[in-house]
Amino acid sequence: VIEPYLTDQWYVDAKTLAAPAIAAVRSGETAFVPKNWEKTYFEWMENIQPWCISRQLWWGHQIPAWYGPDGKVFVAETEDEAVGKALGYYVEQEVITAEQGREMALNPAKRDGFITRDEDVLDTWFSSALWPFSTLGWPDTDVDVKRYYPTNVLVTGFDIIFFWVARMMMMGLHFMKDVPFPTVYIHALVRDEKGAKMSKSKGNVIDPLHLIDDYGADALRFTLAAMAAQGRDIKLSTQRVEGYRNFATKLWNASRFAEMNGCALADGFDPANAKETLNRWIAHETAKTTHEVTEAIQAYRFNDAAGIMYRFVWNIFCDWYLELAKPVLMGPDSPAKAETQASIAWARDEILKLLHPFMPFLTEELWAVTAPRDGLLALAEWPLKAPSEPIIEPAISGDPLAMPVVVMPAPEIAPFTDPTAEAEIGWLVELISSIRSVRAEMNIPPATLFPLVLVGASADIKARAERWSDVMKRLARLGDISFADRAPDGSVQLLVRGEVAAIPLKGVIDLGAEKVRLDKELAKANADIQRVDAKLGNEKFVANAPEEVIEEQREKREEAESRKAKILEALERLKGAE
Repeated sequence: VIEPYLTDQWYVDAKTLAAPAIAAVRSGETAFVPKNWEKTYFEWMENIQPWCISRQLWWGHQIPAWYGPDGKVFVAETEDEAVGKALGYYVEQEVITAEQGREMALNPAKRDGFITRDEDVLDTWFSSALWPFSTLGWPDTDVDVKRYYPTNVLVTGFDIIFFWVARMMMMGLHFMKDVPFPTVYIHALVRDEKGAKMSKSKGNVIDPLHLIDDYGADALRFTLAAMAAQGRDIKLSTQRVEGYRNFATKLWNASRFAEMNGCALADGFDPANAKETLNRWIAHETAKTTHEVTEAIQAYRFNDAAGIMYRFVWNIFCDWYLELAKPVLMGPDSPAKAETQASIAWARDEILKLLHPFMPFLTEELWAVTAPRDGLLALAEWPLKAPSEPIIEPAISGDPLAMPVVVMPAPEIAPFTDPTAEAEIGWLVELISSIRSVRAEMNIPPATLFPLVLVGASADIKARAERWSDVMKRLARLGDISFADRAPDGSVQLLVRGEVAAIPLKGVIDLGAEKVRLDKELAKANADIQRVDAKLGNEKFVANAPEEVIEEQREKREEAESRKAKILEALERLKGAE
């Protein structure tokens, strides 16, 4: 037979404590990122019940309460203080005489067993609620408390918004009269690649230690950052981690390439004073990227920051800047070569600084081996300097383990821009990319060279084309580059930054056969879309299928729509060539 057994427990009047904590979030004194989690916070706090804080466990902070012979409770910080309160009370109540009280106060042996401490311990979340200030020496000292309370931001999961976040808010406002943090960043939940919650029973648990062993800690860290879109869970797959491992390898190889070609920082080098258009372009792009990454990090858009860095390193720096710089690097010594070598080294260092929060191990290693340094990359200044320094303030605590305060600079307008360089190299990059797209869409073999005609080109465009003709022929696999007032018959026309370029395809490919191939691809894409729409339009399927299966179907539809758009674009181009 099981019977209920009521016992005395300790409770906190949570409703009274919750009121100022609710007001702090409503007023914006503390903000949640993403903001929608404030709703969860309010739902808990506005329906809060008395909080039972006593636990019948051996481990934990023992409740600071003592009981007298008659069960009277005495709450105190220490046992001696509790004894003093108890003796004073019982003398006043004439349970013991003043003389007995004095004897018991002076002789611990005579008061042995007079009061007994509560055996219960505090709820773990009660102890954790004191964390923002109890770890700083409170209440014994306020040196570190004054410096580090409140902290800047709390990073946590949505599942403990009530258990921990709300209770830290209540305790901080009650004891410190201030919120413990102005920002609460709620990170995503990591699921498997199909969006299902990981569990041992499903066999879909991904062990991060195994991923680190296979791909490296930096690859895993970057993957999680790149997928951490606000308000969305992370669908983690080994393929994504492997892809970002390849990204790390790309950066390592680019650094080796720079070293092999004599790229090193030059004393007094300032990218703003570069003479070469290509080098001024990379300075422009680096400044732009620095501003965008800084802004994204400060807005807690870590996926955007990681994505910006990925595109900048892989596409702009490696695929374009280093590729366009090769003729200069391979050529004879000259002022242009020396400037390019210094510019590459400078851009590489800026990349290492910007990537360090995402890939600390790789970037720190490259920082150490690429040039003599005064200190660690972790202590280097962030590329985008705020008007007010310093960036790092030393700790003032006497504790040798006390951490310094790191202040992230506020975004400012990019310190260097060069619209002229960006216009020229940007045009070149977009033109070559468009030509490559046509080659891929029209199924033209890489070995096949075809001519390029610049239509109605201005003197400025003609000069650009002449300066970069060798590069264009090499990277776009072109034959002749010519100029004309109108596009030749049977050509595909490209519009690049307001300028028209034509690719004559008659004699290069069979236009009729290519149209047949594209029509078949279009029919297949349409069939894929209809197949998915039939499933998603089935109410029974949507009601019974797991969420991850439905999401997988939506992703299939997005992929088919993207494929269809590219095919239609290719058909439109082909129509213009007929």
